[in-house]
Amino acid sequence: MSESDSGPEPLAWRLRSIVGERNVLVDEPMSEHTTFRVGGPADLYVIPEDPGEVRDVLAACDEAGVERFVLGRGSDLLVSDEGYRGVIVAVGDGLMGVTVDGTEICCQAGVDLREASEMACELGLTGLEFACGIPGSVGGACFMNAGAYDGCVADVLGSVRVACPDGSLETIDAADLDLGYRRSRVASDGLVVLSATFSLRRGDPEKIRAWMDELTRRREEKQPLELPSAGSTFKRPEGHFAGKLIMDAGLMGYQVGGAAVSKKHAGFVVNLGGATASDVRAVIAHVQDEVERQFGVRLEPEVRMLGW
Repeated sequence: MSESDSGPEPLAWRLRSIVGERNVLVDEPMSEHTTFRVGGPADLYVIPEDPGEVRDVLAACDEAGVERFVLGRGSDLLVSDEGYRGVIVAVGDGLMGVTVDGTEICCQAGVDLREASEMACELGLTGLEFACGIPGSVGGACFMNAGAYDGCVADVLGSVRVACPDGSLETIDAADLDLGYRRSRVASDGLVVLSATFSLRRGDPEKIRAWMDELTRRREEKQPLELPSAGSTFKRPEGHFAGKLIMDAGLMGYQVGGAAVSKKHAGFVVNLGGATASDVRAVIAHVQDEVERQFGVRLEPEVRMLGW
């Protein structure tokens, strides 16, 4: 695409030719697509419905020199109040296929991780119980090696199908993804997850359900699930727990505008109602500064920032 063809308007026409008219939205408010429920409009919001469309959409954006961001469920994302000057590639709205082969479940990137956990339970397959309360997509879970309650994606991931920066589609074994605490080659190498295959084991459906119910009870008891948030706001610093540091710093309930450190769980920044993205970011920044001042530990956000 020539330089004169670059920019959102000509690109919108190109993207409509790939995914169809109804799957390209203009000035789409990101507050409707993030669990914080904040964020301004994206120039273009595109919903590909199969891996080939994902590849072609990414290529069209790159050829036009327009920034793009691949979105799952928006559960670890803070979009600025000004929005995003680029293309949101919403795989979480389009790639929803699931296939089962014995003890393996293959989920496309947009499948809700909680739904994958439920499906595994119904099939009598164990290994995904830890994911029953993680509000993200399968693709996002692979991107950050999501985990909870002593389990993580790396424990059960067999392989991923990805779109590579050069436009090729490849299947990569989990052993080659450098999966660690909130990290993976998916993130570091700019890969885009199209699907993931989970290698599970046969189990007793009643025991699986009982454990998932117990994890759900723990979450409801300890976490502010009734308020919009992005889950755990900060990564666990080595040798510490973020929530305890924040609590010990006297920051529970600290508030800017409509955003605050949860009084129920100090590791969560929540939207009390009417918060702006700037409110949320201001709370995060103050927590970082105050914890570092008091304890010499700089907390790193688990939340990704977009459009700042």
